[in-house]
Amino acid sequence: MNGKVISRNVGYALLVSALFMFLSILVSVSRGNDSALAALLISFIITFTTGIFPFIFVRRTPAISLKDGYMIICLSWLLSFVFGMMPYLLWGGPFTVMNAWFESVSGFTTTGGTILDDIESLPDSLLFWRSSTHFIGGLGVVVFLLLIIPSSSPVRLRLTNMEVSSLSRNGYQTTTNRTVAIFAWVYLVMNVLAFLAYLLAGMSAFDAINHAFSVCATGGFSTRNLSIGAFHSTAINIITIVFMLLSSTHFAILYMVVVTRSLSPLNNPVLKFYFSSLALLSVLVAASLKFSGVDATWGDSFMDATFQVVCYASTSGFAIADNSVWPFFACVLLMYAGIQCGMAGSTTGGLKSDRIIILFKSIAQHVRRSIHPNFVTGIRLGKRTLSDEEVYPHLLYISLYAILVVIAFGLCLSLGGDRDHALAGTVACVSNLGPAFGEIGTYGSYNAEPAGVKFVYTMCMFLGRLEIYPVLVVLSMLFSRNKKV
Repeated sequence: MNGKVISRNVGYALLVSALFMFLSILVSVSRGNDSALAALLISFIITFTTGIFPFIFVRRTPAISLKDGYMIICLSWLLSFVFGMMPYLLWGGPFTVMNAWFESVSGFTTTGGTILDDIESLPDSLLFWRSSTHFIGGLGVVVFLLLIIPSSSPVRLRLTNMEVSSLSRNGYQTTTNRTVAIFAWVYLVMNVLAFLAYLLAGMSAFDAINHAFSVCATGGFSTRNLSIGAFHSTAINIITIVFMLLSSTHFAILYMVVVTRSLSPLNNPVLKFYFSSLALLSVLVAASLKFSGVDATWGDSFMDATFQVVCYASTSGFAIADNSVWPFFACVLLMYAGIQCGMAGSTTGGLKSDRIIILFKSIAQHVRRSIHPNFVTGIRLGKRTLSDEEVYPHLLYISLYAILVVIAFGLCLSLGGDRDHALAGTVACVSNLGPAFGEIGTYGSYNAEPAGVKFVYTMCMFLGRLEIYPVLVVLSMLFSRNKKV
């Protein structure tokens, strides 16, 4: 591995974090030098110095190998977590080392789970930094890096192919380099639109920018203890639902709708499957809430159900209701939504609806082949017919996801975690969902979980955000005796 090329490119990622730390410092100054100013200033100096160091002392080199690329991806994320926890740790309060690590990983991976029992006790500048980690993580630490590297660079081309999964690239009828630019522009435009919509709906400018960062990243960090429910506004609820839906839709579809000025890109089989499943789940959850007496009216039931189903499916950690008092049936449906999640090519986590529909079609195809052995038709996804070689990696990923949940669940139990919390928390963290159920539900926190369990959860967040494979590749490289690329 080439340490020079790795350090220079990881340095880019740290400079992005330093930029948003600097913006958080400006927020602190505008608030009369709040209590987080010193913590943010020290964190900025350390992060900026570390990030700029390779550019001063390391000679630029365009060469990059497969090993270098995968190491850059993993180290960019991991070091962002480490430096991102410093403002929390230096500020103190509820932030022990493990709690600061948890909050940082949850922010950058856009998981949205928190250890905070009283969010509103944090100074505004620290709340802004917290939301900024969502903004950075939603676009992607490595995508920020790719935007900085010149488009002609072989480094950029190689990293793009590693960071952007094949599922994501399928929707873009353009070059690999162009894919990154499209994703970034759609993401930035949505953040601006979300900010303006929240502002018009009555939020303060500070609340609006924080929630825009969070909703477009499908994260869930809020400035309020009661999340979106604190605003008691139907308009804000609807705006949040709309942007959660947009952010969990393949960005290429949104791009093509605008560019072609046509709704024909919406005629996408995965989009239809995703939206249909949301509608069905919302109706079932609403009926469960109404008949169990949780909500008094059908209007309240449909609002609560639709909001939380879209939250879980988009892996956003917002809330307008306390799901700890919801019936078990409704919670199971929410858990399914959090596993299936939104579409590839969006900021959502989980398995992705693309893989779920491939799984269902693969099962149907296998059944047909069992009845008709000569049946050779491949799996059709819209106008495309997928070969077995294209289907296999996605079915393998679903298996890896299940194995990861089982292993993490076992580790949490062995480290003293509650059985119910361990299972729900593991699934929520692997899917980058955040809130689960009960004490770690929509209005709860992970603060009471044992330190070892919290660490397992953060590893689940990391693996879920990178979709497992890059981490396995790096581990394989580190433990392999074969030193050849």
